[in-house]
Amino acid sequence: MVSIIIPVYNAEKYVKMAIASVLAQTFTDWELILSDDCSTDRSLNIIEELIEQIPVDTRKKIHVIRNDKNSGPAKTRNVGLAAARGRYLAYLDADDIWNQDKLAKQLAFMQEKEAAFSYTAYEFGDETGKGTGSVVKVLPLLTYRKALSRTIISTSTAMFDLERLDRDLLEMPCISSEDTATWWRILRHGYPAHGMNEVMTVYRRYHGSLSADKKEAIKRIWYLYRQREHLSLIHSIACFISWAVRATWRRL
Repeated sequence: MVSIIIPVYNAEKYVKMAIASVLAQTFTDWELILSDDCSTDRSLNIIEELIEQIPVDTRKKIHVIRNDKNSGPAKTRNVGLAAARGRYLAYLDADDIWNQDKLAKQLAFMQEKEAAFSYTAYEFGDETGKGTGSVVKVLPLLTYRKALSRTIISTSTAMFDLERLDRDLLEMPCISSEDTATWWRILRHGYPAHGMNEVMTVYRRYHGSLSADKKEAIKRIWYLYRQREHLSLIHSIACFISWAVRATWRRL
């Protein structure tokens, strides 16, 4: 079984499409954990209305958990992780969309590679969820060393085999770029990420705040290098330059 975790926070515009992309999967042995971080909009109402409309057998596979207080995306995913019962774990952000054969193809890929950690290519989407044609391709095998100079793993494309990987390694730290910090920790512990170079996810990218996003991204990546990974200044600068070139190219 695949445990799917969707962290939800004020996602009323998008969460219905994310859930629909799970319901449409050709692989059906899954459970869906919707972990809500005290949304103040209609997210929970929309989720409840959607659950009421689906068959009872499918309804039993969906679990809604609500945080006692607003705690951020890392804690919200960790709550879902604690509740997960499947051998495999996959994340889907509430504003992203999976292709209908995402689970089936990625599972087959992981079993073929005997992989503990895998990820796939993805396409940027507009606010409506329509693909823009801009695709982020992946490396066949991503090691810790290579990952330091590129952030190409989208959270919604990652999948893990919990029989091969220590579950504790998936506990996300409550910091900015918590997902990247988690991937690096897993890679550092000797579990390379096997890349399936086929687009399986649409990743929404919003307009209007790209400049601010870039400034924050620079701060976050530098913090990870120096405070989380404890890289030397020279090593941090080298990784940062390589990361910046790749990040700029990806946004073109």
